Amino acid sequence: MVTDKPPTLDAMMKPDDVTAAQADAARWRYGFLVVVTGILAVLVAFGAAVFATREFAALFAGVAGVIGTIIGAYFGVQAGQSGKARVEAELARAQEMVVRLAAYVGTENAPKVIDEVLGRRRS
Repeated sequence: MVTDKPPTLDAMMKPDDVTAAQADAARWRYGFLVVVTGILAVLVAFGAAVFATREFAALFAGVAGVIGTIIGAYFGVQAGQSGKARVEAELARAQEMVVRLAAYVGTENAPKVIDEVLGRRRS
């Protein structure tokens, strides 16, 4: 059986990571199906137009532009969503670390630690 990731990776992932990975896979799969359906619809319309008018070259230029736009938009949206998901996951991890560190430092040591890490505030 071939899998996309090794079984040990599943054990290391949190439930949120697993859900995000499943959503990402579904977005790619369904997005691909939508793009293929759109391209098939354009090709059917192209075939009908060529059959009706017998003009191939002028119609082909329009079809090539439409198909190129559909494919470019698909990959652009997918890349953007993938990057957004990674950044949001990293932000959640950083936020969790901040809360844990703040709880560890405590209110009495917080100003000293903040000054050491970030430097003194300019008023």
